[in-house]
Order: sequence, then structure tokens, then C-alpha cells
Amino acid sequence: MFLLSNFLIAAASVLGLLITLYTYVIIARAILSWVSPDPYNPIVRFLYNITEPVLYRVRRTVPFAYVGGLDFSPLIVLLGLYFLRAFLVRSLQDFALMLR
Repeated sequence: MFLLSNFLIAAASVLGLLITLYTYVIIARAILSWVSPDPYNPIVRFLYNITEPVLYRVRRTVPFAYVGGLDFSPLIVLLGLYFLRAFLVRSLQDFALMLR
């Protein structure tokens, strides 16, 4: 059982890291939307390509995501990522520690 426990701890750590990295990408995308950068810049294109599918689904699903010219979809995604990190990652770690 200790192998499964170690695997779950490692998976939770990797998942937590991925969620943290995606959080930083969402924040960078929100900051870039304030300054209107060059759309042909490779970094800007990468940020838009990696975040737009998630942000588009939030805008389409949540009726108040885009109100009065303000786009609240990055904030909604950040709250969802925070929930995943607090609930899912912590639950995996606690379950792994119970298996020991």
C-alpha cells in the first residue's frame, strides 16, 4: 500500500504544480488584456492559445462572465483553480496519508 500512497502523493504534487502554473498563465493573460500587446508576438499567441478554450467556455456558460465591457471569466477560472487546489489536491494527499 505504501507504493500507492507514494504514487498518490506524487500525483497530487504534480497536479498542484500544474494548477499553480496555469494560475500564473491566466494572470498573465489578464494583465496582457489591459495593455493590448502585439497579437503576432509568439508569447502572446501562446498565452491566448492555452487560455482561450477555458475562458471561452466560461464566457459561454456563465451569464455574468462578461458584463458592461468587463470580462470576469479570468476571475471565475482563478476561483475554480483555487477550489481544485484546495479540494482535489488536499483530498488526494489526505487519502494517500490514510493509506500509509
